[in-house]
Amino acid sequence: MSTGPNRILDDFARLLTDAAGAAQGVRREVETAFRTQAEKLLNSMEIVQREEFEAVREMAVKARAENKALAARLALLEARLGVSSGATGAETAFASAAESASENNS
Repeated sequence: MSTGPNRILDDFARLLTDAAGAAQGVRREVETAFRTQAEKLLNSMEIVQREEFEAVREMAVKARAENKALAARLALLEARLGVSSGATGAETAFASAAESASENNS
């Protein structure tokens, strides 16, 4: 058993170690409570999570690239058919349907 100043210092060191451990436990609990409250707040504001945003962003990039490829393909097909490229797809379809109907009525 320690005696004198060494014992006091040992007790003081043990007290500080216990206090530091307790402070870490309190810190963890405060962090957990803060995260819980922050998540509740963000959920109530209907803010999208980063993962969901990135997934939708990737889908949009893919759709945009696919749209460009389809537009190029459509332009190529229109060029082969001799259809003016200034017309939209709906206008082209309408014009083709109108031509077919007029040929059938003749």
